This record gives sequence, structure tokens and C-alpha cells, in this order.
Amino acid sequence: MNLKLRLTLMSFLQFFVWGAWLITIGTYCFNAKGWTGSQFGAIFSTMAIASLFMPALTGIIADKWMNAEKLYGLLHIAYGIFLFFVPKVNDPDTLYYVILGAMICYMPTISLSNSIAYSILKQNKLDVIKEFPPIRVWGTIGFIAAMWLTNLTGSKANSNQFIIAGIFAIILGIYSFTLPKCPP
Repeated sequence: MNLKLRLTLMSFLQFFVWGAWLITIGTYCFNAKGWTGSQFGAIFSTMAIASLFMPALTGIIADKWMNAEKLYGLLHIAYGIFLFFVPKVNDPDTLYYVILGAMICYMPTISLSNSIAYSILKQNKLDVIKEFPPIRVWGTIGFIAAMWLTNLTGSKANSNQFIIAGIFAIILGIYSFTLPKCPP
């Protein structure tokens, strides 16, 4: 498969696995679970908490000890596993910790995906400034496609949205092991 196409698929899936549930989790919590706004509200703080420390920690790991594409893959597989637990949660406090675990795995992958794309483009002597923006645009398209899939399958008010995201996260995790190496 063409190198740019492979990176485009990575970017598409990167945001697809987030878009499948991020916008519709509120509908799920309010309609399927019957939780209040205050019970649900803390869920979105998990992204901020994970974003404070995880990109730096995973950056250190990728810079010193592990290939970025392998770390990226492991994080997405773990993220997918966390999402599979969401349908089993019946209490908002427990959901907070499950989503926090998922965000600890997911949030650093945003910067890792950019680093991987930059590294692979540079390794292949391609102009990052010219080649990366069209690749990244497909991430936004992936997010939108996931929202459409979630809505068109009637999954926005049930736990299927997390199953969809979890399946594609694990597929992305496995796919990342086929990417060119990005050594420390």
C-alpha cells in the first residue's frame, strides 16, 4: 500500500475511534442510564486530566525505549479494551474511572500519530509541510464518519457506540504494527 495512503488510514482511524462515542456519550448516559448532568459532567474532565501528563510520559517512552508505532499500537489496543468495559458499567462513578483509563491510553496517541507520520515522511524524504496536512484532514473525516456510523446504526443512545469504537481501536492498534519503524 502506498505510504501516504497508509498514513492517511492511520489518521482516519485515529479520530474515528474517538468520534464514535465522544459526541454521543451524553445521549447514552442520559437516555440509556438515566443519569443527571452532574453525574455525567465529570466524564469530560478525564480528557483534560489525561492530557496533562500522558503525552509527556509516552513521549519519553517513545524517545528513549520503544518504537513509537509499537507504543501507539499498544495504547490503542488498551484503549479498545477499556471501551469494551463501558457497557458493563451501571454507576457514574465507575464510568468516570473507566473513561479515565481509556483517556490515559487515547490522549497521548494524538501526538504520537503526528510524530509517527512526521517520522515516516522524513524517513522517505518527503516534505512534511506539504504532505502532512492532507493526511491529517482524513482524521477529521474519520471523526465525522464515526459520528455518522454511530447515528445511522441507531447506536448513539446505547452501548454499541463503545463496541464500535473498541473494535476499530483494536484494529488500529494491530494495524500500527505494520507501519514503518519509528525507533527511539
